[in-house]
Amino acid sequence: MTLGEFFVKCGESPSLIIFYFVAIPAFAFILYMWAKDEGHKSPWNYIYSLLIYLVCIPGIFAITLSVYLFMFERKSIFDTDIYLQILPLLSMAITLWIIKLNVEFKRIPGFGRISSLMMVISVVMGLLWILEKTHIFAITFVPFQYVAIIMLAIFAVIFFGSKRVFK
Repeated sequence: MTLGEFFVKCGESPSLIIFYFVAIPAFAFILYMWAKDEGHKSPWNYIYSLLIYLVCIPGIFAITLSVYLFMFERKSIFDTDIYLQILPLLSMAITLWIIKLNVEFKRIPGFGRISSLMMVISVVMGLLWILEKTHIFAITFVPFQYVAIIMLAIFAVIFFGSKRVFK
């Protein structure tokens, strides 16, 4: 199954996707009401951390997919998939807003990692966009494993560099 086929299947029966992206903010709101002013304490901050990961991973994917489709594939905004590109973003924004009402993000375990992931992905997408716009083409006879090592090294430099800059 390709990613395109998966998107078509999700578009045919979106009830599970809608349930998932409505249930997470609803659960965050229930936790907000139940654990008001105790979100920084032990069981609640781990539950909030789980909710953040459950909503941010698809949200980050939706952002990356949208940026890729609009900048690199030159897709029209009218071709945007509501269930796979807009709903995850709305769910992520609402869930993060509700969680922030009850607890500071720095008190949630693992939040620094998810924000670092967001930063690294945005920097890499920005660099790819710049490379695409400059139209630099290279025809080389370098074996693929060397190109893969170079790409991993560039990714590591971006990752650790952004960690130092934004910490």
